[in-house]
Amino acid sequence: MRRRRMNQLYIGNLSPAATAQDLRQLFGERQLPLPGQVLLKSGYAFVDYPDQNWAIRAIETLSGKVELHGKVMEVDYSVPKKLRSRKIQIRNIPPHLQWEVLDGLLAQYGTVENVEQVNTDTETAVVNVTYATKEEAKVAIEKLSDQQFENYSFKISYIPDEEVSSPPPPQRSRRGGHSSRERGSSPGGSSQPKQLEFPLRMLVPTQFVGAIIGKEGLTIKNLTKQTQSKVDIHRKENAGAAEKPITIHATPEGCSEACRMILDIMQKEADETKSAEEIPLKILAHNSLVGRLIGKEGRNLKKIEQDTGTKITISPLQDLTIYNPERTITVKGSTEACSNAEVEIMKKLREAYESDVVAVNQQANLIPGLNLSALGIFSTGLSMLPSPPGARGAAAATPYHPFAQSGRRRTGSSAYLSSLYGAPPAGAFPHQHPLPEQEVVNLFIPTQAVGAIIGKKGQHIKQLARFAGASIKIAPAEGPDASERMVIITGPPEAQFKAQGRIFGKLKEENFFNPKEEVKLEAHIKVPSFAAGRVIGKGGKTVNELQNLTSAEVIVPRDQTPDENEEVVVKIIGHFFASQTAQRKIREIVQQVKQQEHKHAQGAAASQHGK
Repeated sequence: MRRRRMNQLYIGNLSPAATAQDLRQLFGERQLPLPGQVLLKSGYAFVDYPDQNWAIRAIETLSGKVELHGKVMEVDYSVPKKLRSRKIQIRNIPPHLQWEVLDGLLAQYGTVENVEQVNTDTETAVVNVTYATKEEAKVAIEKLSDQQFENYSFKISYIPDEEVSSPPPPQRSRRGGHSSRERGSSPGGSSQPKQLEFPLRMLVPTQFVGAIIGKEGLTIKNLTKQTQSKVDIHRKENAGAAEKPITIHATPEGCSEACRMILDIMQKEADETKSAEEIPLKILAHNSLVGRLIGKEGRNLKKIEQDTGTKITISPLQDLTIYNPERTITVKGSTEACSNAEVEIMKKLREAYESDVVAVNQQANLIPGLNLSALGIFSTGLSMLPSPPGARGAAAATPYHPFAQSGRRRTGSSAYLSSLYGAPPAGAFPHQHPLPEQEVVNLFIPTQAVGAIIGKKGQHIKQLARFAGASIKIAPAEGPDASERMVIITGPPEAQFKAQGRIFGKLKEENFFNPKEEVKLEAHIKVPSFAAGRVIGKGGKTVNELQNLTSAEVIVPRDQTPDENEEVVVKIIGHFFASQTAQRKIREIVQQVKQQEHKHAQGAAASQHGK
């Protein structure tokens, strides 16, 4: 019900003489056939479209432009007042407008949590925007509606915000004395999904897209109804490409059933047109998850192949680009065999994904205010806003974010989705001061992983340094049999977070650790010798609390001789978020000690001056 409302349109300013048949005819004449029923009221009506693209086309074509029985129709999304919250849609954006300019324009009215470009057939661009609060969204609508920008007039609508909708019917909302909105947003409320949504991404030959959609969208509508799924066919992505991506949002069973139906449709079309003998299944998966799908020495994939009677190959790492963080998993076999393989492949990918989200949920709240969505730590560093058109055109240059569909508030796992699978431009870091001081962290990695971190001709380490805004150097080996190498990372807190996060992620992706074990590394940071006692605490109390809080092992070796800068080493061992939290907490303790020392020095100077 909630997904249908997203594409339900309100038709206003209708003449009392208008009939449902009039509307069907008018829409049909403009190549906007109505697949469902027309709900006609006095002076207005409601219609449904199977996807957002059709809805946008209807609004753009008809609203304020077409007369019916002498009255100019108004067409817009049907959004009840209770669903008018933080999400808005902006249409008629100039196609040549720089995304940085739009980003700055949107930011004038509040904190923008998510901007998602909508693939449409219109010449102008369309984006869905989620603000931090409904008040900010309201101001944006008031200020931007019909605003002229380079001879284009922005068109803006509310779109439903699922976060404020209530699953139970309205007549039942009286029970318990709370409003449906309160119940919908409560952390432990019944509206909480039992399972994280993990969409299935497929690649299909462009020649079969028409058959999958069907005449007037009937085939895809039937498919979504039967599988209770939302299916997005990204027709405009990679214009002229031989294959198009499809994203299926549903339960695991719904995704698998939709996949099987799509494979059947393509095979039937291929048989009728004699265009191909066997259609392979192609699944898209984020690179950060693929290592765990493959398994150590390829065991997971081999087992799936044996169990399902299929042949599975995965596109090489060299195919990845800043706009394409996904690898293509190609499955060859009968339709039935491919369908069975899809179940097993998605099960592995889903497990990897959920494992990462659990790890983040345990750690993210330990750094107060940490904006995970501002730091692309494991992904290839995508920007949430599309970049200006590249050589292949705007569609090709627009990164697709399968996990940014809901536009929900980026807290907990939602924040993680964007940080892991595509992130907005780097923003404020909670511990960053106006002029963040440079920090040095020595991170120890397995010797055999050095090549992966450096990359071919040093490309990877250079890209990593540019992305993080840090200096990254690998120290010479201490000896021929050294099992670890030291990576020296120099940069402010945000740069440390990004650089270290990418290194942890790279080691996981490249299977330098068992797929089921966390990547745990040792990091060394230096603290002033006069602050070491405070890090340890009386009787080791502070260091024990640090370890309990962060899940990292924190060691301050005793009897250290301070270096030439009067500093000593603190060792931190743990997985990424544990290590980061410990580093930040230790830096905070040191900062507090420095401030106290500074106050004492000022006080001493003042008393000396007063004598």
